[in-house]
This record gives sequence, C-alpha cells and structure tokens, in this order.
Amino acid sequence: MSFSGSVRALGLGLLAAAALGLAGCDRGDGLASVDAPDRITFSILSAQGQASAAPLWQPLLDDMAKAVGVPVEPHFASNYAALIEDMRQGRSQAAWFSAQPAIEAMESAGAEMIARTVALDGGDNYRSLLIVKRGGGLTLDRILECEGQLGFGLGDPQSTSGTLAPMTFLFNPRGIDPEECFRTVRTGNHETNAMEVAAGVLDVATSNSVTLDELRRRNPAVADQIEEIWRSPPIPEGGILIRGDLDPALKEKIRSFFLTYGQGKGVEAERQLRVLAALNYSRFSAADDNYLDPVRELIADQALIAARADGDPAAAAEARRDLQRLRAKREVQP
Repeated sequence: MSFSGSVRALGLGLLAAAALGLAGCDRGDGLASVDAPDRITFSILSAQGQASAAPLWQPLLDDMAKAVGVPVEPHFASNYAALIEDMRQGRSQAAWFSAQPAIEAMESAGAEMIARTVALDGGDNYRSLLIVKRGGGLTLDRILECEGQLGFGLGDPQSTSGTLAPMTFLFNPRGIDPEECFRTVRTGNHETNAMEVAAGVLDVATSNSVTLDELRRRNPAVADQIEEIWRSPPIPEGGILIRGDLDPALKEKIRSFFLTYGQGKGVEAERQLRVLAALNYSRFSAADDNYLDPVRELIADQALIAARADGDPAAAAEARRDLQRLRAKREVQP
C-alpha cells in the first residue's frame, strides 16, 4: 500500500470508529475489563526512546503511585498502534498520547482524556516542522518541485505532527504524494529523523517544535546542524488518557493528581515543578474529548480528500458531514 493509501485507510478508519461508537458496559465490545487493577501500567509514546525518556517520567510516575495508592509502572514505545492496542486489551490503564493516537484510543479502546499538557512558556499547542541540514541550500520550493532525487523521512503513520499535519497542511493542498515526490520515503520517530538529517542520511524530514527544542537543550551540537524550512499551524498538545472502565474512585484520584501536580506553594510544589520542567511542562490543565476537535477536523479533511480521489461518493459524504459537524461545533463555542 502506498503512503497516501495508508493515510487514507487511517482517516477513514477513525471516522468509522467514531460513527460506530463503543458497545455495552458488559465488555461485549471486545475490550478487556480493568475495573480494579492492583497496579497501573502507564504508556508513554516516546520519540526519544525509553533510555532517554524513562529518567524524565519516572519521578512523576513515582509521585502518581503515592497519590493514588496503586503502584504505577511505565511502558515506553514509539509504536503508536501497539500502545493503543495495549490499552484496548487492558494491558495499560493510563497513558500520555499525542493528539491523533489519543483520538484513536478514545474511539477504539474506550479511553477518556482527563488532562492536557501545558508547555513551559504556557502554550498548549505545538507545530509540525520540515527540517533539512543547515547550510545545504535545500529550500522548501525545491522540495516541492518533486524531482525524485531526495530522501525523505516521515513520522509514524499515526503521528499527528510527523504525518497528519504535513500531509494536511503542506502536501495534500498541492496534490503531492510523497511516494511519488521523493527518491525514498522512510518512517521513523522524530529524534531518529532529526539525527539522520543532521548526519546527511536524509535530505529532509518531518519533526516538531517540541522535539527540536528538546534537541537544542540536550544535544546543541546536533541541533545546530538542522534548519527548519516549514512549520504548520498550531496543533493541540498531547494529553493524559485513562481507561473509561476504571473504578470511578481511582479515576478521580488520577484526575486530581494531574490537575493539582506542581500547584500551590512550598518545597513540595517547587520539587514537582522541577519534575515537570524536565519534561518541558509547566502544569497539566483539565481537558476532555472536545479538546482534540481541531485534530478531528484534520482527520476528516484527510478522509474527504482520499474519498474524492478514490471516487467514493458515500465515503466523501460521510467525511463531509463530519467536517460540517466539527466546524459548526467550533463556530458556536466561545
């Protein structure tokens, strides 16, 4: 299947999941029940990998375990689909997901969003980027000429900033299929793509503003080899998800932990703020399903483009209805 075909299948699959909804509370929907776990497995989608991410997340998860009274074990991976399936099957009960996989987890794994991350500067969004090696003379105009001579690095097919945003905002409006535009197309996490651009292995790759800021902080020598040549409109930041069938009292403890973490004054609050700062966060704010509606619009737009290209009027009508619903909802919100 071509890249555009895989994106098409993803967008239509997410719309279908939204339309079908999740079946009854007796778990007849195929979701494993995890009402009263004796421990919580917390999944983390990490572009940096476990070795880099674990020391940053572990203090937060240790504090979470003390607050909720249940041991909390981290589970790191850069494979979006696997972690969503882990939540669906009850192998994980809570997670940090970026926007697009969060939507899929809510629609296919019975997850609920309880909080969103807030950056150190107070921002609650980030940007998808296109990056090249600094000083190489490669411009966005030349890339979009699609000469078939460049090596391109995309993110995971389910990555919001690595795939969905650049396709929606950059390539689709110009009728560009990366498989036809570039000599080679490789998929990888954001950090791998950045490293390979800096080393000259890839000519151009997708990344995001969070990853690049983190790279500047941790490895400025590599970051100095990278130049940003395109950035997307704002994308909603990631969030904290929990299984919808968790014990209500435990769900409320988890929610309260995140929404109060690093708040207030005193030595303990200052320590918690340092834990958050290591993750490039200033706090967690309350969020629910509606927070990710801007990304749902991107998915619906992608599905509409794909349906039109396939000559599928039924799928196009479904995507159009979803887009109209989301846009109408946005227009009436304060």
